[in-house]
Amino acid sequence: MSRTRTVTYLFDPLCGWCYGASPAIASLREIGDLALELLPTGLFSGAGARPLDEGFAAHAWAADQRICALTGQVFSERYRTDVLADRRQRLDSGPATLALTAVALTAPAREFTALAAIQAARYADGRDITAMATLADVLAGLDLGAAASLLAEGTEELTVADAARVERGRQLMAAYRANGVPTLLYDDGSHRRKLDSEILFAKPGRLAAVLRVA
Repeated sequence: MSRTRTVTYLFDPLCGWCYGASPAIASLREIGDLALELLPTGLFSGAGARPLDEGFAAHAWAADQRICALTGQVFSERYRTDVLADRRQRLDSGPATLALTAVALTAPAREFTALAAIQAARYADGRDITAMATLADVLAGLDLGAAASLLAEGTEELTVADAARVERGRQLMAAYRANGVPTLLYDDGSHRRKLDSEILFAKPGRLAAVLRVA
């Protein structure tokens, strides 16, 4: 009997490096016997949320250019002017994390698609993904109407499920002594281990190739 293999992806939707890792994560969905589990860690939500001030914006843009050079992911000028330069916005991933939990509850197989679309809305289109209206629009554009409705309703079920997912993500971060996100945990059915995150930014297809033969 074959073992069930799972990759658990620990991430934050406002983490630029996680956006850079998206192509590598997307490639895992092509491996038929591998399940992909997404868990947010709340890095930039709750106590981790902060003002998007000039100092952080400059730091983020410098990091974004390194990520672009490594992965080819787009960090547009519109993102720079409409997001990083907007002092009314906060760096708060709580709303985007909540939107992804709404997808996890209503259409779990499409959570990564929703994550990629939310990331693109920010980094490529320069949209404010800390705004519930933006997130609901992104979900509706993916035909995830049930998730958009659940997000708009803000039910206790959604809030409780979201908190539980973030807490589990944080517990796994601590258990495997992960220093940040993105982090990958690979479970071959008998043992779970942390993968070197650098593989996410290596030669295209490297991660999928490694896990195909693992």
